[in-house]
Amino acid sequence: MIKLGQRGAAVIELQNLLNRDGAGIATDGIFGKDTLQAVLAYQAKNGLVADGIVGDQTLNTLRGVAPTQDRKTLSHSDIIEAAETLGVTVPAVLSVTEVEARKSGFDRNGNPVVLFERHVFYRQLSKIKGATFAEQIAQSYPNLCNPKPGGYLGGAAEYARLQTAIDIHAQAAKMSASYGLFQLMGFNHALCEFADVEAFYDAMHDSESQQLRAFVHFVRRKENAPMLKALKAKDWAGFAKMYNGPNYQINDYDTKLAAAYRRYQVAYPELKTA
Repeated sequence: MIKLGQRGAAVIELQNLLNRDGAGIATDGIFGKDTLQAVLAYQAKNGLVADGIVGDQTLNTLRGVAPTQDRKTLSHSDIIEAAETLGVTVPAVLSVTEVEARKSGFDRNGNPVVLFERHVFYRQLSKIKGATFAEQIAQSYPNLCNPKPGGYLGGAAEYARLQTAIDIHAQAAKMSASYGLFQLMGFNHALCEFADVEAFYDAMHDSESQQLRAFVHFVRRKENAPMLKALKAKDWAGFAKMYNGPNYQINDYDTKLAAAYRRYQVAYPELKTA
């Protein structure tokens, strides 16, 4: 990742690539505001997420590496559509995407990023199959089914945990993981406008665009009206508390959201409106 404030050879290469595209900026190795504006303009022109952060996708596009766009990857038009649908500014959506989302909605194997929650699996199995069955599974697979949270392996291994749980009971397992960029739980599939958890699961495998649309539906739901109101008001503490839960301050979600919004609004003035 190359971003505002960085210096060095990587920035010089970036500036040269931008100039090859007609940016006309100094090749001083300093990622300042001129370079930032050139990056934003290039990203927007090429349908990339215009966040001013230069990752592999922006660099590969600048270098002419094909294909320039992975069908699974979020685009700038997706961000604009989300902002218009929610009735908020583009910087608000960019801020939430930066702070709440993972760096990618998919792991290195092309599977959606997931976090499997064994205590939720225990609860879902109890609802669907009964407490006795849930307890039997917990005895045999304590790292997959347990009244207490835990057992996390992280990274791509979480997807493997989910697949093992699916072999035990598919519906309960798919309900018990959070997915993609915005880590929405499977049991929230109805709030994300999906008929069942199977449709939600398939959409999370499809693309980051689908993951963003699920987030938009989730925030727009009547049940979540206070959350959308907080987002529109830039009440970051209120939004974070409702989205991340009462322990949101442990991870400084509210302060991170506020800082990201100020940066997008001030440093990226052309993105103030959707």
